[in-house]
Amino acid sequence: MTTPLALVGDEPDGIYRLQDQVGFVLRKAHQRHVAIFASRIADLTPPQFAALARLYEIGETSQNQLGQMIAMDAATVKGVIDRLKSRGYVSLQKHDTDKRLLLVSLTAAGREAVEELIPLAKTITEETLTPLTQKEAAQFLRLLGKIA
Repeated sequence: MTTPLALVGDEPDGIYRLQDQVGFVLRKAHQRHVAIFASRIADLTPPQFAALARLYEIGETSQNQLGQMIAMDAATVKGVIDRLKSRGYVSLQKHDTDKRLLLVSLTAAGREAVEELIPLAKTITEETLTPLTQKEAAQFLRLLGKIA
């Protein structure tokens, strides 16, 4: 039998304090990050930017693979891709040999948009992590990566 992990803020009286729970703290941090993102990039959602950034990084890929790479289920990534397509940022085409695969790629407008947004995205990350020192920020990202 494993012993529960003792968390910062755990009290010996056994009282449950919402503000000390990982889900609550992560949600608050996420809300902060999304607010910063929206203040810098108002015309795209974080999932839309993630899709553009990953396509910029890897090039054409299937819609399902893209969803896996940006941690989205099939229905969610379809909606994201549909909205990006309507804006002219991505194009879709069937795979040459496997007609079940829908391939997604950046258009010239999508490439131009993501190239303009990447510096803003870096600033958003820096602003989100501002309360931390550089060493703390690196450790924080490393630790989040371990549980993600």
